[in-house]
Amino acid sequence: MKGSPYRIAAVIAAGLAIVAAASIAQGQSPQTIMVPMRDGVRLATDVYVPDGGGPWPTALICTPYSRKGAQGFARQALERGYALVAQDFRGRFDSEGDDYPVFLAGGWGEHQDGYDTVEWIARQEWSNGKVGGFGMSAPGIALNMMAPSRPPHLVCCYVSVAFSSMYHQAAYQGGAFRKALLETWLTLSKFTPKNLELFRAHPEYDDFWRALDPESVADRVNVPTMYVGGWYDIFAAGTLNSFVTVHKQGDQGARGKCRLVMEPYGHGRNEELVFPDAGHPQAADMWNWFDLWMKNDGQGIEDIPVVQYYVMGDPGDPNTPGNQWRTADDWPIPADMRKIYFHTDKRLRLRPPQDLFGSVAYRYDPKDPVPTIGGANLTISKGPMDQRPVEDRPDVLLFDSPVFDRYIEITGPVTVKLWASSTAPDTDFTAKLCDVYPDGRSMLVLDGIVRARHRNSMETSELLERDKIYEFEIDLWATSLVVSPGHRLRVALSSSNAPRFEPNPNTGRPPGADDKAEAATNTIYINAEHPSHIVLPVVWR
Repeated sequence: MKGSPYRIAAVIAAGLAIVAAASIAQGQSPQTIMVPMRDGVRLATDVYVPDGGGPWPTALICTPYSRKGAQGFARQALERGYALVAQDFRGRFDSEGDDYPVFLAGGWGEHQDGYDTVEWIARQEWSNGKVGGFGMSAPGIALNMMAPSRPPHLVCCYVSVAFSSMYHQAAYQGGAFRKALLETWLTLSKFTPKNLELFRAHPEYDDFWRALDPESVADRVNVPTMYVGGWYDIFAAGTLNSFVTVHKQGDQGARGKCRLVMEPYGHGRNEELVFPDAGHPQAADMWNWFDLWMKNDGQGIEDIPVVQYYVMGDPGDPNTPGNQWRTADDWPIPADMRKIYFHTDKRLRLRPPQDLFGSVAYRYDPKDPVPTIGGANLTISKGPMDQRPVEDRPDVLLFDSPVFDRYIEITGPVTVKLWASSTAPDTDFTAKLCDVYPDGRSMLVLDGIVRARHRNSMETSELLERDKIYEFEIDLWATSLVVSPGHRLRVALSSSNAPRFEPNPNTGRPPGADDKAEAATNTIYINAEHPSHIVLPVVWR
């Protein structure tokens, strides 16, 4: 993903870039208004209004990537009988104020730019008082931040590929800094450098991050929302968590009225493995969602499946029951949560190890980390990519299942449980789940990380005692995949995945405190007392 910061920003905005160059219907141009917020800061806002009589329902997008990129959506809105409002974030492009800290001013705290904008729209003569918010990536995050502030005239939202907690999904996944995502995004999008300095100054989950965690206040959300994500998306967990918390815990207007769509993509198209017949379900169309709530008062919501998800499979297998869309009434779907155990002979088995003293050790050197190849990334390689180039390293432990003789479906959350020790006061443990094809390709399905100092809590740090055995859990997030006969599953364990995650220097010092780094010997315990394993959600059909 090379190019100018604007080009990168356009890619980040996902669908916004696809239609940004489209002309406005009938040659109409927007009216630009500097809309005042509660503190007097004015935000640059473009208003598109259909010809003829009004008033109209309004589609709203708030973006850090320039409101002018919404022209294509404006054309669609006018054709569907909607006004459209596109607004630059505070401190971005033509808006006044400071873009620091990013996203915070649009939330439910001291500044509530989203709330103020919705209520400003409702007061305009061309508005019928009904506003629906939409956004992909950062504009979707803006909606997740706005919704808990409960603007009275916000009727519904359509949120695509957005986090539900900035700390846990965008900044410090598993306690490890998401360097390639956050640092690169802030730099290429030309946010004030103070943002990165601030995020690095808060390596633990504290009150600062709580104000950027809409998932924690999901019970305040009172509008129905359709959440759209991808299995390889940088915020896949955010999409799933947003749906689960708001649909089940939200206020009356949202509870039981949300919808979830999970597609087989990353934050953009996959680079190596492309799944067939993916498309986009008609029942997940944004304008139909807006019509449902802003024109039909929710009549017909029962006709939209609660959950629509694409089950991936081997694209070359014409008989696979994967590579198709399915529906469900809830998430996660019912599954047999199977523990698959690691063994010292590098095998995965259903039975736990019987060895009394089994373990496997490796040397992790933060100056020579395992390079990232694919996964849930933004500006570096993304999606399901072949991991063989990094699997022969001495600091990567591989565990393989037998070759499957039938189809096995894995749909739901995946976790790895490890018992491990280190010679360092702090280190990381990483895990990857791969689908190994008959030709040897080891295609990444999921990966994750845990920083040892945050093994018990993201709110506090607890350093390790040398060579003491501790219990760790690595959240690999979730997937939906049918593994074909002739394939096998592989788990790769290590202590780095860079630059996806910033390498742990092993010193016990706070992240980024200095340039010192030390090698460590890390040991995974695989025995009767410490049965390290992966938990897979197996679905039997």
